[in-house]
Amino acid sequence: MRKSGVLLPVASLPSAYGIGCFSKEAYQFIDLLKEAGQSCWQILPLGPTSYGDSPYQSFSTFAGNPYFIDPEDLIERGWITREECDSYDFGEDEESIDYAKIYENRFRLLRTAWKNSHISGEKGFRKFLKENRFWLEDYSLYMAVKASLGSVSWIEWDEDIRTRQPEAIKKYNEKFAEEKEFYQFQQYLFQVQWKKLKAYANKRGIEIIGDIPIYVAFDSSDAWANPELFQFDEECRPVAVAGCPPDAFSATGQLWGNPLYDWKYHKKTDFEWWLRRLEFCYRLYDVVRIDHFRAFDAYYAIPAGAPTAEKGKWRPGPGYALFAAMKKKLGDRAVIAEDLGFLTPSVMRLVKKTGYPGMKVLQFAFDSREESDYLPHNYGHNSVVYTGTHDNDTTLGWYRLLEKPDKALCDRYLHLENCEEEDLKWEFIRAAFASVADLAVIPMQDYLGLGSEARINTPSTLGGNWQWRMKKDSFTKELAKEMRSMTELYGRLPKEKVSK
Repeated sequence: MRKSGVLLPVASLPSAYGIGCFSKEAYQFIDLLKEAGQSCWQILPLGPTSYGDSPYQSFSTFAGNPYFIDPEDLIERGWITREECDSYDFGEDEESIDYAKIYENRFRLLRTAWKNSHISGEKGFRKFLKENRFWLEDYSLYMAVKASLGSVSWIEWDEDIRTRQPEAIKKYNEKFAEEKEFYQFQQYLFQVQWKKLKAYANKRGIEIIGDIPIYVAFDSSDAWANPELFQFDEECRPVAVAGCPPDAFSATGQLWGNPLYDWKYHKKTDFEWWLRRLEFCYRLYDVVRIDHFRAFDAYYAIPAGAPTAEKGKWRPGPGYALFAAMKKKLGDRAVIAEDLGFLTPSVMRLVKKTGYPGMKVLQFAFDSREESDYLPHNYGHNSVVYTGTHDNDTTLGWYRLLEKPDKALCDRYLHLENCEEEDLKWEFIRAAFASVADLAVIPMQDYLGLGSEARINTPSTLGGNWQWRMKKDSFTKELAKEMRSMTELYGRLPKEKVSK
C-alpha cells in the first residue's frame, strides 16, 4: 500500500518549555498530520541524551528522555504549581533548543514534582517497576552513582562498582535507594505520557516510525551492566570501537567511539539481549528504522585509542541469523533498513533476504558524474524515499549549495529551470511521491521550505546540532491542505479517505 509520512524529532516540536515534549503541541501535530492525509510520523531515538545532545548517544537504549515529559501533566496532577513551572528558564529562542538551560532546570522541576508525588504508593508505578525491572534497576543505579560522582563516565568509577562486585552493588543500592526512585519516577512518567500520545496517534490513523541506533554509547548503563555483550578487555575497556572508513566526505573517516558487539557471545545466547531490545522497541513504535544496517553484514572496527578511523578493518557481523531469530521470536515486524553508505553485494543480499525496505534519499541522486540508484526511476516498490534525512541539510539549503554540473542535472530531471525558489520544495516532494516507493517520508523543514538554518545535524561536527525547533503555528491548516492534495494526487492517502 502506498503511504506517506513526515519526519520530525519530538525535540523539534514547539512547546512552552524550551524543547519539544509530549505536550498539547504534539497532539496538535498529530491532528494536522491526519488532516494532511499522512499515515506516519517518523521520529528520532527517544533515549536520554548525554554530552553533545545527540539522540544517537544515549545513557540507555531502553530509557526515555526526561526532557520530553510534559510539565502540564505535572501541574494537573498537583505535583508542581504553574508558578513554579514558569519560574524556570528553559531558553528564550522558540526556534532553537538551549540544552544548557534545559539540563540545568528540567531536572530541578522534575525533582520538585517527584518529592510532591509520593509515587511509591501509586499502583501504576509499582506495576511499572515490576514490568521494567530487567533494565530499570541497572539504569537507575547507574544514573544515581554517576550523578554522585560529578557525572564522570563509569570507566572512571572505583573498581568495585565499575566491575559490579556483588557487595558493591548491594552497598550502592542501599546508599542510593531514594535517588534511584527519582530516576525511576522520570521513566514512569515518560512511558505513561508516550504511550498515551502513541495511542492517540494510532487512533487517528498515524503510525509511529521509531529509530534505533545499531550501537549503544560506551558511557551508558547498557555497557556498564552488560560488559559481556561487547568487545571489552578484562578491565572493561574497549579493544576496538565503531566508525566509518575514509571516503569522499571525510579523508580520515568517522570515529564514533561506540563499543562493538561480541557477536560470538550474542550467537551463543540466541541473541537474547538483541531480541529483548527489539521487543521493547515494538512497545514504543509501530515501525522500527534500524540505523547503520550494513553493520549486521560487516562492521568497521577501529583499534581503541586510534586518533582517526583510518586504520580500521572490516569484520563479519551476525548476518541473517539475528533476523531469523527475531522473526521466530517476534513474528514479522515492520522494519526499515537504513542501508545508506558503502554497500557491498553481500550487504544488498542481506537486506533482500530480510525482506525489509531500504532507504532512498533524493539528495544523493544528482551526481552528474554517474548514474545513481537514488534517482526515482531506479526505485523498487519495497523502499522508503526521503528528500533528506536528519543528517542532511534541508533540501533548500542543499540545493543552494549544489555544484553547477549537479545542479544542471537536478534542474533538468525535475524541470526546475523556471521554478521560483519558494516552489522548489513541491517539485522535490512531487518526485518522491510520484515514485513507486511504497512509503515516502518528508522532513517537516522541507514542507516548511526552510534553508540551512533548520538543519538538524551535520555528521562529524561538534556544537550547533540537534537544536532546531519548528516555530509555533508554522504548520498551518493551509499547508496541511496542500500536503493532502499532493498525497491524494499520487495515491498515498489512506485508502478509505480517497475522495471520489
